[in-house]
Amino acid sequence: MLIAIPDVLDAGEVARLRALIDAAEWIDGNATSGPQSALAKRNQQLPEDSAAAREAGNMVLDALGRSALFVAAALPLKVFPPLFNRYQGGEAFGLHVDNAVRIRRGSDFRIRSDLSATLFLADPDSYDGGELVIEGEFGTQDVKLPAGHMVLYPASSLHRVTPVTRGARIASFFWIQSMVRDEGARRILFDLDQSVQAMGQDRGQDDAAVIRLTGVYHNLLRRWADA
Repeated sequence: MLIAIPDVLDAGEVARLRALIDAAEWIDGNATSGPQSALAKRNQQLPEDSAAAREAGNMVLDALGRSALFVAAALPLKVFPPLFNRYQGGEAFGLHVDNAVRIRRGSDFRIRSDLSATLFLADPDSYDGGELVIEGEFGTQDVKLPAGHMVLYPASSLHRVTPVTRGARIASFFWIQSMVRDEGARRILFDLDQSVQAMGQDRGQDDAAVIRLTGVYHNLLRRWADA
């Protein structure tokens, strides 16, 4: 399931986050690459242990906690501390798949990467290229979203970032370990959740059918979740 999540950050939050990271020191993006990715990756990245990266990452994590759509789609158990990258001057990231397990350097924090996320932090009109191209079961999709919007997609997907030929593409990227490991089960739960929410708006949360379907949702989550 690939889903765009709008307005994770509002314009003011994007501006504050950008002011923080734009003033920081950037390094070669291959600092966090595996051997295969290093052959395809040309970009810059904030050092993951820098003060700017930690503060900006906490801003992103706080925003994710406020996003009902993100929680419904990801059912997050763990979120890898957000990282930040920048592409400019023809930089790109060739076709690759994300590592199945991500380990935070210098710690025992690790997650199984069920989902990948890219939170766009630059206006799409400010740069050319930089599309996130994701190969999925329904074909290839090109993603280039407004600043503050995020795309969530299976970490098992082959994907790439096209060359940035003007301006700079700036984004936060990270991975999520879901309480529900099976992608098909997560899709069923998400569809059911969205249907229950829509019914609740039409009929009221105290409607008998809404209450029954809410129970079905939670019983399925109870059956499938590892928390």
